[in-house]
Amino acid sequence: MVNRNYKDTIFRMLFSDRKNLLSLYNAINGTSYMNPEDLEIVTLENAIYMGMKNDLSFIIDTNLFLYEHQSTYTPNMPLRDLFYISAEYQKLVNKKSLYSSALQKIPAPNFIVFYNGTERKEDRWENRLSEAYENISSEPKLELKVVTLNINEGSNRELMEQCQILREYAIYVARVRKYAKYMQLETAVQKAVDECIQEEILEEFLRKNRAEVIAVSIFEYDKEEEERKLRKAEFEAGEQSGIQKGIQEGIQEGKELKTKEIVNSLLQDGMGIEKIAALLKISKEHVLELAGRSKNL
Repeated sequence: MVNRNYKDTIFRMLFSDRKNLLSLYNAINGTSYMNPEDLEIVTLENAIYMGMKNDLSFIIDTNLFLYEHQSTYTPNMPLRDLFYISAEYQKLVNKKSLYSSALQKIPAPNFIVFYNGTERKEDRWENRLSEAYENISSEPKLELKVVTLNINEGSNRELMEQCQILREYAIYVARVRKYAKYMQLETAVQKAVDECIQEEILEEFLRKNRAEVIAVSIFEYDKEEEERKLRKAEFEAGEQSGIQKGIQEGIQEGKELKTKEIVNSLLQDGMGIEKIAALLKISKEHVLELAGRSKNL
């Protein structure tokens, strides 16, 4: 059995290295920083909320970046990032007084998700915190935008060309998925690792971390499949619930239509509103409504 308490994903293992992270940052932002020490990593190692944790956070050039990796799509990343950024800011101003007359400066936040699931095919999309608000009639007073980049093999080609490590990571993930279709998962992961080493894809990283990469990859893929099955089950349950609801609504609508026909027939026969209401055991207001008459009559 795979240890399900692994702190890292393969993505995080790769990009916790400052050199790799700087390469990814440069590729996304079109910059050319050369010194990895320009990055101040501020990842919240213990930031866990309902089983969620922050993957990578860093400050560069007075900006704060939160990078998250997802293998299954969720529209809830803005809300999750709201928790993360609140914790980050609390940590950054921990020893400063917020009651001071001087304005406390904080680094401007940027939120990016790297998606390598199979549910969505777009290269890029944006989710907003305001999408989660139940009732909003004007410009939201609190907004948070999260940009998601698809990092599957073949997606975002320009980005992949600019960041070799990201491109090689995408190749490795694609190999695991390919072989897992017709092999036992552990065998598929080992074959993908061996092939990538032979082809000099993440070679140094895979040689150095082979055992942990295999274990984590098995866990990641297994978790991804479990979440996909859970979502499918939830969808089917919701679909069935919707069908049942539709049937009940249809029955109710049919009853209402039949009652309307009876009301209009009795009115044509000269029966009064009060007698019809008593006969059908409905209110006088309902009789008038079914008859299409004003309640003031």
